[in-house]
Amino acid sequence: MSANVEAKKQVVEEIKSKITAAKSVVLINYSGLTVAEDTEFRTAFRKAGVEYRVLKNTLVRKAFDELGINSFDDHLNGPTAVAFGSDETSSSKIVVEGIKKYNKMEIKGAYVEGAYMDEKGINALATIPSKEELYAKCAGALQSIIAGLAVSLKAVADKLENA
Repeated sequence: MSANVEAKKQVVEEIKSKITAAKSVVLINYSGLTVAEDTEFRTAFRKAGVEYRVLKNTLVRKAFDELGINSFDDHLNGPTAVAFGSDETSSSKIVVEGIKKYNKMEIKGAYVEGAYMDEKGINALATIPSKEELYAKCAGALQSIIAGLAVSLKAVADKLENA
């Protein structure tokens, strides 16, 4: 077997491991981006801890097929970049923001939590707050309840003291 075939098999295995490890995989048509815009886009992904790579369609298709996922066969045509997210929402948010900002890209599809997702699903997913934001909202709600209880108890104690 040639070294090229072995190298491609190794890349397919790497892509498969990234797909199984990621909580979200977003396929993007990045055509039309300038180098500066692409660099800015990659920086946004890097800051969010999302791996963004341009990969060959045939290798990505083969990796999905070997995992038993055939939903992406029609989408793997033309220029394709893949964003491997460690959570469900961060890669979707960056992609949707990038599309709004540059108005040059399009979402081809996504694989989130073991299911195929189309562009509408990714746009909906991008509106969901991150886990950190949800934790902060829950903590704020609990804190306001505790603060209200403390104020009420203080008012009762002051009323009893004055009586």
